[in-house]
Amino acid sequence: MSKKYIDIMDTTFRDGFQSVFGGRVLMNDFFPAVEAAKEAGITHFEFGGGARFQSLFFYLQENAFDMMDKFRQIVGPDANLQTLARGINTVMLDTGSRELIDLHAKMFAKHGTTTIRNFDALNDVQNLEYSAECIKRYGLNHEVVVTLMDLPPGCFGAHDVPFYEKTLRNILDSGLPYDSICFKDASGTSSPQKIYETIQMARRLVGDNTHIRLHTHETAGVSVACYLAALDAGADGIDLAASPVSGGTSQPDILTMLHAVKGKNYDLGGLEIDKILKYQEVLNDCLKDYFMPPEATQVSPLIPFSPMPGGALTANTQMMRDNGTLHKFPEVIKAMQEVVEKGGYGTSVTPVSQFYWQQAYANVMFGPWKQIAPGYGRMVLGYFGKTPVAPDEEIVKLASEKLKLEPTTENPLDIADRDEKKKISVWKERLEIEGIPATEENIFIAAACDEKGIAFLKGEAPLNVRKKENESKKGENKMANASGNYTVVVDGQRFNVTIENGNANIQVTPAPVVQQVVQQPVVTPAPVAQVVTPVAQSHSGTAVLAAVNGAVWKILVNEGDTVAKDQQIMILEAMKMEIEITAPVAGVISKILVNTTDSVEEGQALAYIG
Repeated sequence: MSKKYIDIMDTTFRDGFQSVFGGRVLMNDFFPAVEAAKEAGITHFEFGGGARFQSLFFYLQENAFDMMDKFRQIVGPDANLQTLARGINTVMLDTGSRELIDLHAKMFAKHGTTTIRNFDALNDVQNLEYSAECIKRYGLNHEVVVTLMDLPPGCFGAHDVPFYEKTLRNILDSGLPYDSICFKDASGTSSPQKIYETIQMARRLVGDNTHIRLHTHETAGVSVACYLAALDAGADGIDLAASPVSGGTSQPDILTMLHAVKGKNYDLGGLEIDKILKYQEVLNDCLKDYFMPPEATQVSPLIPFSPMPGGALTANTQMMRDNGTLHKFPEVIKAMQEVVEKGGYGTSVTPVSQFYWQQAYANVMFGPWKQIAPGYGRMVLGYFGKTPVAPDEEIVKLASEKLKLEPTTENPLDIADRDEKKKISVWKERLEIEGIPATEENIFIAAACDEKGIAFLKGEAPLNVRKKENESKKGENKMANASGNYTVVVDGQRFNVTIENGNANIQVTPAPVVQQVVQQPVVTPAPVAQVVTPVAQSHSGTAVLAAVNGAVWKILVNEGDTVAKDQQIMILEAMKMEIEITAPVAGVISKILVNTTDSVEEGQALAYIG
């Protein structure tokens, strides 16, 4: 009896890179490994989409379309090259208009894609219908997705086998075109038994001729058991990665899975151990200079209770590492339980996973529900579609008040089509103003990446690759190049501190006894700065302090403006969140101490109100 052929998709170069390195791997560094994978007999690759689209423009000074073209040249015309799309979000975090969704499919077809795996984090099938039409319109294979996870303890009403059956029946009843079906568990929290029953259910519904596959992660430590359960239930394909970007927050390792099926009636694509070993040697050499976050290689016992996908987990922990809040990670993960419970049980996969994370982070840093993360708020209000269950009524009310938006049941595509920033004509005009060729590729880059896309196209994007040498330098005297205005406390006495040109010129004066800022989050106080010779320089009035490390995104007032207590005066960006800075007292803005795009640290004075 011949063994059943199981199609293996190698996720190394998309999900592997995203889950371990936040997507920040330069193409010329990893292309030798693509050659080695081809020599090892791999013919099915995940090579783009997801966060591996925006990250190239944001951090790598690389064009994702160029990377995709070169990848195709290496593997040849017959390889199945697959990308990941988020339904109406495509490769963005926000909803795209219909014309942007169409342009996404057109551009990805033009640049080497064979198959697009297409999911909606809310399992709202309405959000998949138009993108499915576009994918098929340009001759691509459409792999439609049901997204999976386990709910935190005590939560019921979704994410069980009956819920997935209902979702799959909705897909079938909708008539949307598809070529294969994927069950995608980005957090890796589903139990093997649930996976077995889910795949069995799907096989009964679609018959023997439909390709069914499972995608999961090792984050919770059960991925290999889940893959074995899926194969035993009738799955036709699974996703694996190569070391060093396998296991942990990523997919199981190819070699591990080859070992796990020994003695079973499965042929994993004819892959040979010796050839895979050689491929992994090359990949290890390609990535030897990259900083490996410790959390990327670990199995977390917390994840089953607070589902966090591998691709988002390391991206977020790296940002926390950058802004000095990584010690808060366990608290944020714990806080996610309540955020998921009250948010309507959307699957923890991008963009919903980021919404969960941002809200949990805000709850830890500012106090429970003191702020509403914009994405989370818009989700519970219905702007991304229908959540699996109704969100908590009090949270819906709070989100409406904070964001000044009414709840909606309108089709998100109709909302997006009215948004001027999501019109091709608007972005074409913007490119022409900037003197940038208005190609379809450039239009999509600008629309998908907003101002960061424009910066890339103008040659102004930063290079932010996390290699070992760069990370070690970050740890060398963080304050060496610091500048700005801070308020510190020494033995109970408050001081204004102005730092200029690193620590070469530090000026300290006693702070005036005035009402203190209420922007402080509930966090451990930052280390007290070393005080040197006091110099007479001060600003009168009440200091407005940065609540967290971040960057100044918007300044909403000018010096001399009269402001009311609690009036919004600035917005910081931190952890992909908008952090509101409001006036702690009524008065006149006597001094603004920062500019837009400035990096600021927790406790730094941003302005004074007289």
